[in-house]
Amino acid sequence: MSRLSHSETHIVHRIGWLRAAVLGANDGIVSTASLVVGVAAAGSGRPEVLIAGLAGLVAGAMSMAAGEYVSVSSQTDAENADLARERKELAETPEAELEELTQIYETRGLDRALAEKVALQLTERDALGSHARDELGISETVTARPLQAAVVSAMTFAAGAAAPLIVALLAPPEKIVGFVAGATILALAVLGSLSASAGGAGIARGALRVTFWGALAMGATAAVGTLFGVTVG
Repeated sequence: MSRLSHSETHIVHRIGWLRAAVLGANDGIVSTASLVVGVAAAGSGRPEVLIAGLAGLVAGAMSMAAGEYVSVSSQTDAENADLARERKELAETPEAELEELTQIYETRGLDRALAEKVALQLTERDALGSHARDELGISETVTARPLQAAVVSAMTFAAGAAAPLIVALLAPPEKIVGFVAGATILALAVLGSLSASAGGAGIARGALRVTFWGALAMGATAAVGTLFGVTVG
């Protein structure tokens, strides 16, 4: 009798790069578009708007990379500290650790005898890996990768920030605010839909939550630019 096998691709396997990519692209679009809209609403000309937007792109991409690297590195440090503590406990009190693992499997629905058997077999095979996965919740799927998060977020921020800059470059000078705002809402709706689809969520809901906050950010900066702006020249 032949064995049937099939491969599965789960959404959780994408979580490491998906979060950084969505965050980077969203921040790139929203922050740069808001900056462009604010500067344009203040009465500045196209050169000043583009310079401000380009500076925002470079600064934002670097900031995203640094922020993601530091944040995810902190998570990695915490994971490594927990693993080191668990390794020490396994060496010093193996019986207590075996009982701890047994109780974890009991709480998940196994009877005592089966839980002991499973805990013993997994401990003999890979004690640290079993405790990391089932006690600490650390696995290869969700392990933090600082460099990956930094690179992905910086690249997607730059890609997102480029969209409002291109629109500002091509739009009539007196209509930069309207063109950038409209293009940004559209870009955010597309981004929200794609990220929701990749994450297995509802497309409409994903698009709505992204566009709402983007519109709010642009509205706030446009108000500030109109209220306090003076023409640069």
